[in-house]
Amino acid sequence: MIKEVQLRVSIKEEKKEGILKIKAASFLGIDRKDITAVKILRKSIDARKALIMFNYKVAVYIKEQPPETSDYTFDYKDVSSAKEIHIVGFGPAGMYAALRCIELGYKPIVLERGKNVQDRRRDLKAINQDHFVNEDSNYCFGEGGAGTYSDGKLYTRSLKRGDVRRIFENLVYHGATNQILIDAHPHIGTNKLPKVVTNIRETILKYGGEVHFNTKVIDFTVVDNKLKALQLSDRSEMTVNAVILATGHSARDIYYLLNDKNIALKEKSFAMGVRVEHPQHIIDSIQYHCTDERNELLPAAAYSLVHQVKGRGVYSFCMCPGGFIVPAATANGEVVVNGMSPSKRNNEFANSGIVVEINIEKDIPKYNQFGVLKGLEFQKSLEKLAFNAGGRSQVAPAQRLTDFVEGKLSPNLNSTSYQPGLKSAPLHSLLPKIIGGRLRKGFEAFGRKMNGFYTEEANVIGVESRTSSPVNIPRNENLAHPEVEGLYPCGEGGGYAGGIISAAMDGERCAEAAIENL
Repeated sequence: MIKEVQLRVSIKEEKKEGILKIKAASFLGIDRKDITAVKILRKSIDARKALIMFNYKVAVYIKEQPPETSDYTFDYKDVSSAKEIHIVGFGPAGMYAALRCIELGYKPIVLERGKNVQDRRRDLKAINQDHFVNEDSNYCFGEGGAGTYSDGKLYTRSLKRGDVRRIFENLVYHGATNQILIDAHPHIGTNKLPKVVTNIRETILKYGGEVHFNTKVIDFTVVDNKLKALQLSDRSEMTVNAVILATGHSARDIYYLLNDKNIALKEKSFAMGVRVEHPQHIIDSIQYHCTDERNELLPAAAYSLVHQVKGRGVYSFCMCPGGFIVPAATANGEVVVNGMSPSKRNNEFANSGIVVEINIEKDIPKYNQFGVLKGLEFQKSLEKLAFNAGGRSQVAPAQRLTDFVEGKLSPNLNSTSYQPGLKSAPLHSLLPKIIGGRLRKGFEAFGRKMNGFYTEEANVIGVESRTSSPVNIPRNENLAHPEVEGLYPCGEGGGYAGGIISAAMDGERCAEAAIENL
C-alpha cells in the first residue's frame, strides 16, 4: 500500500534520523515497523514565522518496496541514416528539440554559433579580465546557451506548456542531481550545469545526430515561401527539410536578418532595470529572522518582490542567493549584467535583477521609427549608456541603493562580486524616467516589505536588459512561421519561453510539430 501525506518538520526535528518515518507513522496512525520506505516527493521551506519549518510531501510505502527505476524512460534510436531536422542554436530549446528528434527517429543537425562548454571558458575569462567580448562566444552564446554559465535555475510557472517532470527527469538522466526532482525551487548551479550539457551533446552524437560549433547562420534561402537552405558564415550552404530556430533572446542578428528579408516579426513587451547586490547575511537575517549566521540546515535565503508603480510592475527577476554578478554583453560597446549562483550558493553576496515592465505600445514612442525592432533598439541604447557611464569598458556603472533612491552620486561603493569592477555613476538620472523613476519608488516599497532590504550596504548596478526578447517571431497553430514553410521559431528567441524549463518544453513541442508537418 502507498499513501501520500504532507508533513511539517522543524529545524530541530530535521536533525533526527528517521524523522519522516516517525512523523508519517504518527500521521497515519500505524506502527512505524509497517513502513518499509518513505520517498520524498517535494520539499520546501516555510520561513514566514520565527519557527522555521520544512514542508514535505512524501510517498509512504507500507509493507512494500518502492520501485528501483524512474517512471520515465528515454527511448533514443539510431538516427545516423534518418531524415534530417536542422536546429539553429544549442541552448535549452535546441538541446531538447534535438533529443526529441532522436526519440522520434529523426536526425538532428545542430548549428551553434558559439563554442563548446570547455572552450567557452576562455572567452568568459577575456570578458572579465580583459574586457573583450567575443560576439559569438560569451555568457549568452555557446553550448548550453545563456543558462550554462549563468546559474541553471529551473523554477518555472509554465506548468500547462508540457510535462515539466519529464524535463527534470531528463536532466537527471544526463547527470543532474536528483534533488531537482524534490526541491520547490530546483537549481543545478553554474559549476555543475556544464557537465550536464556535455552529457546531452554526447547522447546526441552517440545516436547519430550532429552538433556543429563555431557555425553561424547568416542567411536563409526561401523559394516560393518555403525555407530551402541555410547560408553559413564560412560561405557554405545546407539544404534543409525543416529548421527549428532556437537562437535565444540575444541573437539580434537573426531579428535584423528576418526584418531585412521582410519575414514577419512582431514587437513585444519586455522588462529592463538593474541588478541589486546585498551581502547575503542581510537577506538571511531578513528572511530567517536571525541576527547570527543562518542555521547550517538552511540554504542561502532568496526573495521574490513585486510592486505596482504608475501602472507598471516593478519586480525581482532571476534572484541569485549566494551568487555572482557577471558581464552578459554580446558585443563590444555595451554593458549588460546578469546573475548566477554555484550549486552550493555559498558566495558572500546575494543579487537579483530589479526590473520595470516596458509596454511596447506606450512607453517608448521615440523609438517608433524602428518599427517592430523598437524594443531592441531601446535595449541597445541603455546598454551603450551603461558602457559609457562605466568608462567604456566592462566596468559597470553603480550606486549605493540609498543614494540611487535619494538621487545623489555615491562617493564610494560597496564591495561587489562583479569581476570587471564598478564605477560610481548617477544611474538615477542616467536611466530614463520610465525605468529610473519607477525603480526608485519600487525600492522604497521593497524596503517596507522587507525590513533591512533598503540599505546603504547594497549596490545598484546597471543595466539588466536581457530579461526576455523584445521581439516575437510569429508562428501559427502548427508552430510554424505563418509566412515561411519549414521555419519553426522556438524558445526565448521566438518569444515563447522565459527560462530553461519553458524553453526546453518548447523545444520538444517544436520538434514534434516539425516532424508531424513533414
